[in-house]
Amino acid sequence: MKFNFSFKSVTTISLVVVFLFYLLGVFWSFEPDMFDVREQAIADAKAEGVKPVVGYTTTTTLIRVAEKLQDKPGGYLSNDIMPPSLFLDNIPAWEFGVLEMVRDMSLAMRQSFSRSQSQSLENKHLKEAQPKFNIDAYNWAIPSAEGEYSSAIEDLYKYRNNLADPLIQDAQFYARTDNLRDWLREIEKRLGSYSQRLSSSVGRNQLNTDLAGERNAQQSTMSASAVIVKTSWWKIDDVFYESRGACWALLHMLQAIEVDFADVLETKNASVSVSQIIRELEATQEPVWSPMILNGSGFGIGANHSLVMANYISRANAALIDLRELLSQG
Repeated sequence: MKFNFSFKSVTTISLVVVFLFYLLGVFWSFEPDMFDVREQAIADAKAEGVKPVVGYTTTTTLIRVAEKLQDKPGGYLSNDIMPPSLFLDNIPAWEFGVLEMVRDMSLAMRQSFSRSQSQSLENKHLKEAQPKFNIDAYNWAIPSAEGEYSSAIEDLYKYRNNLADPLIQDAQFYARTDNLRDWLREIEKRLGSYSQRLSSSVGRNQLNTDLAGERNAQQSTMSASAVIVKTSWWKIDDVFYESRGACWALLHMLQAIEVDFADVLETKNASVSVSQIIRELEATQEPVWSPMILNGSGFGIGANHSLVMANYISRANAALIDLRELLSQG
């Protein structure tokens, strides 16, 4: 059998393939919708035939957020080496932001939430789950990133099942003020970094304040008294979507904290503070109507989406700092 392909037919086929890849890339670039953490926890508990105990909602939320990395359109894209996901960068950046929050929460659950004292034993399932989330996000060979994440999620399910079983005493979730403060302290640093990177989209001359506040403080090597801080033009959209993904994950986790730490927050009269932080984070999830992330100057004619995102994150971070200080008071 003989096939004859003209240059015109090959060109047409190539254009059709490129167009189909484009449509698939657009579909895969849709971000997952937000979900109700209370309803999710109640539904899961009903399906398992258990009662949602303290910690059940937070664990369920961590599981569901981690699962979203793999069951959203296109699945987990960060480590794909084939088109069209090979040419996508916004949604992989979003995935990394979510992953950073998953890593922080899994570490907090292993080190703080599941332990009564500093000398207490770690929960065996959380001990297995937490390191698996730390695999290189771009690893596609054996073990693959999504394979390790799936295994970690299975460990979280085991922990949650033991948590809800009244006959198993070695799986606990301690909703205490000090545990919550420890996690909030890490989140403050994370949001502060995002705010700084987003604000640097326009570039600015920044004074070195690394040793400010302590006369005898030292650092390893000398550094300039002032530096130009600017996010690369090629990374502006990546930083934007990474921050957006982190905020998406964090607002769900804070909603879960509202449930499991309700008594602690009520005692400190801090429930409204958490609600305000969640509102600020929800504002970061507003639809982006522009076909691209714009990088106009601070007070210029064009919009700067990074500065808008930085504003919401900075407000949320300031409220987080206030919340942690409130929880520190007697």
